[in-house]
Amino acid sequence: MSTYAIGDVQGCYDQLRRLLDSIAFDPACDRLWFVGDLVNRGPQSLQTLRFVKGLGEHAVTVLGNHDLHLLVVAAGARKLHRGDTLDEILAAPDRDELLVWLRHRSMMHAGDGYAMVHGGLLPQWSIAQALALGREVENALRGEDYHDFLCHMYGNEPARWRDDLSGHDRLRVITNAMTRLRLCSADGTMEFSHKTGLENLPRGFMPWYDVPGRASRDTALITGHWAALGLVVRPDLLALDTGCVWGRRLTALRLEDRRVFQCDCREMAGTASEE
Repeated sequence: MSTYAIGDVQGCYDQLRRLLDSIAFDPACDRLWFVGDLVNRGPQSLQTLRFVKGLGEHAVTVLGNHDLHLLVVAAGARKLHRGDTLDEILAAPDRDELLVWLRHRSMMHAGDGYAMVHGGLLPQWSIAQALALGREVENALRGEDYHDFLCHMYGNEPARWRDDLSGHDRLRVITNAMTRLRLCSADGTMEFSHKTGLENLPRGFMPWYDVPGRASRDTALITGHWAALGLVVRPDLLALDTGCVWGRRLTALRLEDRRVFQCDCREMAGTASEE
């Protein structure tokens, strides 16, 4: 049995299936860990969502910012953005079933010596604390009043974690860190405007995973979200968003030996637009 962590698919279903064929994925014995952003920007979000849902217990998926965007739009709390490719899901006969399944995905997953989250973790959070905080958001998404949470989810403030945060502010900080984080300061203040690579970083900010003394540093973290960063494989970090939807590659990494498998996605170039 092998476990493969897979970077942001974003509706690139054909490329996902080609990648799985190349690794001879066997759903009877192998497992897939998806880093989030199953949907949006690519042309086959509906097929991707149906396929991953159909894998049942053989797949683990954490929520990404595009997955949450789908839930917000479906709840009527926000309108579609230019470049979104979610209409097919919203009009599908099994729409409600798919959305309920998506609302019940985790914010973070840990096992086999790894932890997986779409964006990142604030430097104050240990793995155990982050899992507990993630469950607070999961409970809000799965509860009867999930619509209220989705209506208050967006916003960049508060920009920093405090243990005494409560209500929507508390859930918003957790959600932003786990699904949107790229940069923060040494004290954990988040910065959301920078979306390119490691050049010309705003003064006082650094990649969240390089903050000195980060409490989660002893566990290897699997992440996506930062396509401009590209593939990063180091002892404490496996960053797997390699920009499939932008015409680069879709990446799978086998956790048992950290072997990397990739599918060329050049045919996707020019099919998606930036936010």
